[in-house]
Amino acid sequence: MAFPLKRRQFLLKTAFATGLIGTFPFRGLKSNPFERYGPAKLKLSLNTYSFNSMLREGKIDLFDLVQYCAEKGFSAVDPTGYYFPGYPETPTDNYINKFKREVFLNGLEVSGTGVRNDFTQPDQQNRQADLQHIKDWILVASKMGAPLLRVFARRELEPGRDREEAKKWVIEGLRKSAEFGEQHGVMIALQNHNEFLKTAEEVESVLKAVGHPWLGLHLDIGSLQSTDDPYQEIKKLVPYAITWQIKENVYRNGAAEETDYEKVIKIAKESGYRGYFPLETLGAGDPYVKVERMINKVRMILDKMA
Repeated sequence: MAFPLKRRQFLLKTAFATGLIGTFPFRGLKSNPFERYGPAKLKLSLNTYSFNSMLREGKIDLFDLVQYCAEKGFSAVDPTGYYFPGYPETPTDNYINKFKREVFLNGLEVSGTGVRNDFTQPDQQNRQADLQHIKDWILVASKMGAPLLRVFARRELEPGRDREEAKKWVIEGLRKSAEFGEQHGVMIALQNHNEFLKTAEEVESVLKAVGHPWLGLHLDIGSLQSTDDPYQEIKKLVPYAITWQIKENVYRNGAAEETDYEKVIKIAKESGYRGYFPLETLGAGDPYVKVERMINKVRMILDKMA
């Protein structure tokens, strides 16, 4: 049952006063791990992976995409770490500050950034190296003004690997990442990516096991592929979402089908989600055409639901 406002305020003040707010776990909350106020609010962002090939080939850079986002009326840009000069090394402060200035002057926000990692690696030193990589990029996110860093559990296990052991490593890595993120004001967003974690149940079990308030979900709607109803899987996970990955296709028992954006937006709105709603296109075709098509469809639905 929801607490009356005055009681919620009292509990929050008590938590701050006693130092509990930093360790208040997900499992202590019943219906939704995040307190949100007011009606649902979706702010459209562009996940730069939509332009992966062009960025990799050097045809455009992140500054070009800032201009594009401004021209197309996005609220934010989500610059994945891969596209910063020298990745996996961190960019210079000079580059970060120039990027941050460009974003600000164009009336945009940075909705998040992300890195590659693999917490299922059997070699402890490799897992530790990936954790350090995440910590390094948490600092980048903090300098850039990004509220979150996207990370993975990662690979599907090879035959014969102990799944429960790997799950413990994932939980440990995410907890340590969230603890470091808390110190620097950056949330950790676990992306479900149809690899080690495939179903809503598997994702939820990890989030609950970590139980840290600075860990949430990057809800990738195109990676819930082992189900006969992807929208029900999305609905199960939406309480944990702190950002999204809205894709052109969802999957039903492994088969792709065009995303019903109206269904997804309805789920997000009914959950009371407030925050960024990044769009990402994949596959062949001109990304400029594909992104414009997607944002027009999404905007039309948002206007209809307003």
